[in-house]
Amino acid sequence: MTKKTPRRVIMTGALGLLLIAACQNKTKIYADNDPLLKTMDTAVKPGDDFFKYANGTWLRKNPIPPAYAAWGIGNVVEEELRDRMKKINEDALNANAAKGSNTQKIGDFYYSGMDTVEIEKQGLSPLKDELAKIEAIKDVKGLIEEFAHLKNIGVGTPIGAYAGQDSKNSEKILLQLDQSGIGLPNRDYYFNTDAHSVAIRTDYQQTHLPALFKLTGLPPDAAIAAAKKVYGLEKFLADSSRKLEDLRDPYRNYNKMPLAGLSKLSPDVDWKPTFEKMDYKHVDTVIVGQPEYYRALNKALKTYSIDDWKNYLRKNLITAFGSYLSKPFDQELFRFYGTVLNGNKEQLPRWKRVLDTENDLMGEVLGQIFVKEYFPEKTKERYVKLVETMRATFKEHIEKLDWMSPATKEKAYYKLSKVMPKVGYPDKWKDFSTLEINRGPYALNVMRANNWWHKYRAAKLGKPVDRTEWGMTPQTYNAYYNPSNNEIVLPAGIFTIPGSKDENIDDAVIYGYAAASTIGHEMTHGFDDEGRQFDAKGNLKKWWLPQDSVRFTQRAQMLINQFNGYSIYGLHVNGKATQGENIADLGGIVIGLDAFKKTDQYKEGKPINGLTPLQRYFLGYALGWLGQERKESLSSQILTNEHAPGFMRVNGPFTDVPEFYEAFHIKKGDKMWIDPDKRVRIW
Repeated sequence: MTKKTPRRVIMTGALGLLLIAACQNKTKIYADNDPLLKTMDTAVKPGDDFFKYANGTWLRKNPIPPAYAAWGIGNVVEEELRDRMKKINEDALNANAAKGSNTQKIGDFYYSGMDTVEIEKQGLSPLKDELAKIEAIKDVKGLIEEFAHLKNIGVGTPIGAYAGQDSKNSEKILLQLDQSGIGLPNRDYYFNTDAHSVAIRTDYQQTHLPALFKLTGLPPDAAIAAAKKVYGLEKFLADSSRKLEDLRDPYRNYNKMPLAGLSKLSPDVDWKPTFEKMDYKHVDTVIVGQPEYYRALNKALKTYSIDDWKNYLRKNLITAFGSYLSKPFDQELFRFYGTVLNGNKEQLPRWKRVLDTENDLMGEVLGQIFVKEYFPEKTKERYVKLVETMRATFKEHIEKLDWMSPATKEKAYYKLSKVMPKVGYPDKWKDFSTLEINRGPYALNVMRANNWWHKYRAAKLGKPVDRTEWGMTPQTYNAYYNPSNNEIVLPAGIFTIPGSKDENIDDAVIYGYAAASTIGHEMTHGFDDEGRQFDAKGNLKKWWLPQDSVRFTQRAQMLINQFNGYSIYGLHVNGKATQGENIADLGGIVIGLDAFKKTDQYKEGKPINGLTPLQRYFLGYALGWLGQERKESLSSQILTNEHAPGFMRVNGPFTDVPEFYEAFHIKKGDKMWIDPDKRVRIW
């Protein structure tokens, strides 16, 4: 994962520690509990489909539960985390805690979300004040003011404003504007002709939107008419929105201008008071990601009537908060976004949904309790050491590159040395003292939390960048690299192998599962197609010699071509959009492998349960991607996500690694064979 949080990546690691040597009798320890033997399907030839060879038995024995679009090792870890958080919440619920304390907020939030009797009685009433504000809109000026207000409470609007680091001066926080305003996952759903996209947008137009409008009280004919107009408005905005792959170019998506320049793009928006209403004070300069979108927005303000825009905002309001209202609203949103879009057969139990919402909104409140109980300081210290092992090995890789000039190498060493690792949990926590949570309507608790986050982020404008801040909570099963801070963030939750004690896991598995697929992956993001364009301080700046950039791009294009050739359900992977993740996967694997070669386990070469250290390394990496997805979810991922499906992130990069062929005796003619001259080598 990189800079922007909508990018989703499930990375993996092990709560297992950096084992200096395989000093225990692993064969005895693993007799009944080797995490690799539990998952492998030896009936599959490793050279035909390594992912199924590594994980096939587990996949066969663990079908996707009805409430999930996908099921894998990440879900198993998340289930463990939810169970832990449930206990924290139930304890808080019964604690009779002081008003304003974190414990009170946790307990009251959980209470309001679980009070289904009151939620059903309330129906749409928690949103009556917000619906009245939308109804009161009379003209474009009032419409823009409502855009600003709704954005403040967490409702999507056509103004995609946020306070973020200036890509060319990472010490400053500036106001930024990105494309926004559509209801489907991205612009391609409005135009693609593949069966998946057509089915999604047909349901959205003909079933989902009319259903939402009927729930607001419109009669059937009026609901259908409103749906048609709103869909047309969104399609108009989508037509001037950029494709997924085009959003990866940091220079093209950086258009810094004074407010007067923004006013030329959208002259019908009075930007200064609009920004002030959004808590963005004293704005004189903005960074516009996609100028053509804001030209289209100005045209849309003239093309569509105020009534059309009011229906659009009603729909967005219900979409933002319907999951926290009574069953008719919650079930329709789940039907479309859960079942139609991702293939979920049923909803999660309510307590899990409430915990997930709470974790999104108050994750660091829970995190402070979580790390005390489940992630001691000594574990954090050991993972810090593993990060440094990977950093040293990455430097060795740069030294050996035959395509990079000495001048660029020196700058690469410097950038690598300045990568800031954040491991386990923050050194300081966010202060939620001003957040009001009570046992009133669930939707209003969510609304107030959304507004708290909006004010928190808006207050950063014009202030020094806090490089100690975390963008994930400790209990998150995920990780990311932020190019503007040149940092890798590795939460405690990512370091878990379910059912295994860390002291019993051998180096080979740890280096594949944690060092390669998490630490090395995130480190390599600093040198992928996008991250490499930022310098050691996190500034968008050309620091490569031109010939080095050309050589890098040639190698990256080989990886783009490789992944363009992969398809499923008639949809081809977008090699250009996924190249950053694919580069990071391949980099993590080869760097992690060379780091593993320094361990005693690798040097001794002793098999464990019939598997050599080299084989266990590759199987450990594949264990991190253990999982399967429904057809709908996979199809949506290929169209909307910069990550290729998990099984391709095992089979794809492995075919570029010579030691993989050696470890499993893969020969020409095997399905996974790639001729040596066609194998990709970047880092």
